[in-house]
Amino acid sequence: MNLLNTLGLAPATLAAQLAAAKVLVVGDVMLDRYWFGDVSRISPEAPVPVAKISRMEERAGGAANVARNIASLGGAATILSVVGDDEAATALERLLANDGIRASLKRDAGIATTVKLRVVARQQQLIRLDFEDAPSHEILADKLDEYAAIVA
Repeated sequence: MNLLNTLGLAPATLAAQLAAAKVLVVGDVMLDRYWFGDVSRISPEAPVPVAKISRMEERAGGAANVARNIASLGGAATILSVVGDDEAATALERLLANDGIRASLKRDAGIATTVKLRVVARQQQLIRLDFEDAPSHEILADKLDEYAAIVA
């Protein structure tokens, strides 16, 4: 197994090395959701803005974003993580496949996939709502035997 040493490399050299690299990313993944809209009034129930949502986006976040960055530079990225057995995990698998990333997402029915929902109006984030459970990384133990080396 080769380790990619990026210390002090010129950007062009680093990009060339990444383009030839097969990189395994291990870490916590999340689904980043964005709801975009306009605020034109304050709620009569509480002094908070009322956002009328006109557009929604989803992106792979956390360690999945690292894998996306590697793939965007031409590297062959694989992501290994634990997710819930839910709709958010299915959305993550779809997003990663669309970006050409091999996903080894181990589903755990005992947790919910982490979702970070941001409500944005006029380029201003109004609120972020986090839905998350701490994943059990023991579920990945059976996968570790498939790799020649592990760097922690």
